[in-house]
Amino acid sequence: MTKGPNTRLADLFGLAGWSKGELARLVNRQAAAMGHPQLATDTSRVRRWIEVGETPRDPVPKVLATLFTERLGRVVTIEDLGFRTPGRTARRQSVDGLPWAAVRTAEVLTEFTGMDLMLNRRGLVGAGTALAAGSALSSALHDWLRTDPAVVGARFGPAVDAVDVRDYRFPHSDPYEAMPVGAQEIDALERSVEVFRAWDAARGGGLQRKAVVGQLNEVGGMLTYNHPEPLQKRLWGVAANLAVLAGWMSHDVGLEPTAQKYFVIAAHSAREGGDRPRAGEALSRAARQMVHLGRPDDALDLMQLAKSGSGASTLPRTRAMLCTVEAWAQASMGRGQQMRRTLGEAEDLFASDRADVPPPSWMQIFKEEDLYGMQALAYRTLAEHDPAAAGTAQRYAEKALQLRVDGRQRSKIFDYLTMASACFLGDDPEQADRYARLALLTIGQTSSHRTWDRLREMYRLTGAYAGHPKVDELRHEVRAALPKAPRDRKGVVGRGTAV
Repeated sequence: MTKGPNTRLADLFGLAGWSKGELARLVNRQAAAMGHPQLATDTSRVRRWIEVGETPRDPVPKVLATLFTERLGRVVTIEDLGFRTPGRTARRQSVDGLPWAAVRTAEVLTEFTGMDLMLNRRGLVGAGTALAAGSALSSALHDWLRTDPAVVGARFGPAVDAVDVRDYRFPHSDPYEAMPVGAQEIDALERSVEVFRAWDAARGGGLQRKAVVGQLNEVGGMLTYNHPEPLQKRLWGVAANLAVLAGWMSHDVGLEPTAQKYFVIAAHSAREGGDRPRAGEALSRAARQMVHLGRPDDALDLMQLAKSGSGASTLPRTRAMLCTVEAWAQASMGRGQQMRRTLGEAEDLFASDRADVPPPSWMQIFKEEDLYGMQALAYRTLAEHDPAAAGTAQRYAEKALQLRVDGRQRSKIFDYLTMASACFLGDDPEQADRYARLALLTIGQTSSHRTWDRLREMYRLTGAYAGHPKVDELRHEVRAALPKAPRDRKGVVGRGTAV
């Protein structure tokens, strides 16, 4: 089937720098290594893929995805190459064919994590292409997020019971995918999420990212079976939680397009599991990422979708958390009045949560100190536009630090740096020096690149106090502590980072 030039493949082909003949030879060699020695691709076929839009038969799309992933040093999926999975309709949305059906979500999850793991094994690192705009994601997912998914049987065929499920497989499934699982296995998976989450909060995303991505890849294989609906929904929930963690850890180490893809996967997985509040929280992570990268307008687009799409069952504390992210974006744009109104709403919602309904596991880390920390961050960010906000930022940061006793070291470092920055903006270099040094004591014990970004932002503020003895000494110590080769983020680092 042809459909005109494949512009996605053409763009990637241009980036890779191969000739058509060279790519044909590489496809044949890679296919043989993957167990398909009979494949015989030539230059004319490569030309038809690019210029005519011809879709090659399996396993060529997977082979091409592997080759481009290795060449470009970032995850390249079959979707990125402009190819459709067999049986999919020709209709496409504006961003990566969003939204995906349930089967496609499992496919994307498994394919993307597999490519990500390959990059880890080969030691390749790459920031990838530009992030999708918040407005594009919001438009593509707007109506979809507000509807409930169909029941399992309606999506995947006739329902099967727990005995017969081992014989049911999706079309085109890989024979090496995981076997069906039961309630005890899912219990263990849910416990593993808690372990990974605690490690991330304590030490940052760099050290355990590969383990989380590997676990998510295994869950993707499990989702290729039509388990009984209660088990399938729990598996989707595990997938959503792991995908959020994989995204947050990727963001923490500067893999921004990779992080955004995981947040989108998480939103899809949560909705498939019937948990729209979790889908909204996943999108709020993507919004935090946008503020950090200096794109608060994109963040506000995503937050509008996250808040409206979360559904009526969203608990007050979750809604309060969403408000704090929105307020941070507003502060980044200098919208002080809107920020204060949104933070007031967050306070009211947080106070109204009577705790009569147990919070989901993913909300148990948003405590009173986290509310204060986000309020401090918003006011510190606003202080770049209105220095009078610096004092309020200091008060909230002090409250947050007084309550930080649960071992989440990264959040404590962020609070120290928020306080130090607020003190510099509030013309109190003595206090700023004190809190900056407290951050320096432990910042080297985490694998979080975001803490270094925040430290650079604070260092920028010290320039106004050049000649002050303590500040000059601090500037020297910060320069000595910063990594010697800062990453090229291909974007502007925003003022502050989410706690």
